[in-house]
Parts: sequence; C-alpha cells; structure tokens
Amino acid sequence: MLVERDSYDDSAVREGVSTRPWIVDDDLWALIEPVLPPRPKRSPGPRPVDDRRCLQGILYVLHCNITWQQLPLELGFGSGQTCWRRLGRRHEAGVFDTLHRLLLAELNAAGELDWTRVCVDASHLRAKMRARRRAPRRSTAARPAASTT
Repeated sequence: MLVERDSYDDSAVREGVSTRPWIVDDDLWALIEPVLPPRPKRSPGPRPVDDRRCLQGILYVLHCNITWQQLPLELGFGSGQTCWRRLGRRHEAGVFDTLHRLLLAELNAAGELDWTRVCVDASHLRAKMRARRRAPRRSTAARPAASTT
C-alpha cells in the first residue's frame, strides 16, 4: 500500500502496533520539530519537501536497507538525494545527538528505560592518537659516578 502525499495515517502507530516503523506519529513529531534547524531561504527549483516527510524517507531507507537511489518517489518522501542531503545537514547541525539525549530523557522520565541492563560502549568516541610518554630510564648503578673534573 502506498502512502498518499498529504495524509499522515498513523492509526497503526496509535494502536501500538506499527507495521510501518518509518511513519513518525504526531507525538514524536512534536518532540522532533522544535529541534530541527530553521529552513534555508527558498531557492529556485522545485518546491521543498516537508521536513516530516523527508525524515520519514530517511527512516524508510534505513529500515528497508535500500540505497538512496532506490527510494520510491511514489511514497511522497522526496527523492533519495533530497533525503540524503538533509540527513547530512542535520547531522552536521547536531540534530541527532540532541534528539538522542531528548528521547532518552523522555523515556527515562516515563520509566520506560531499564538501566539494570546497560552495555557501556565507547566505540563512538575518538581514540587518542598518541601513547603517553615513557618515564626516563633509571640507571641500574647503585650511585651515579662522581664527577672527576
């Protein structure tokens, strides 16, 4: 079933069973929308794709494990190139880090996170490029030789 361009039918999401996890429901969109950077001034070209639709296109590509070029225009998410470009801009603006912290705080406040089963992972942190300097080697002699000059 194809999604029509101007309908946000999220009835399956509201019932708690989502058959289309790339559809962003109204409650989630209310959290996401204020975090998005302002839209750039209109430039010549086709009418810009709605931010919500574009995000759903990004989620569709990630969920279905397809390439950006394979994103069907019929779904109304815009072209794969548009979604890819917006993903890059939002990443550079730090939107996804902010959203991650915001959603974790929201889930924690609702008691939806089980902190007893946590896996600490620092693979996303940069490694230091140098090792620490070694201490100078100590002499193995009992005492350094006295100066004879």
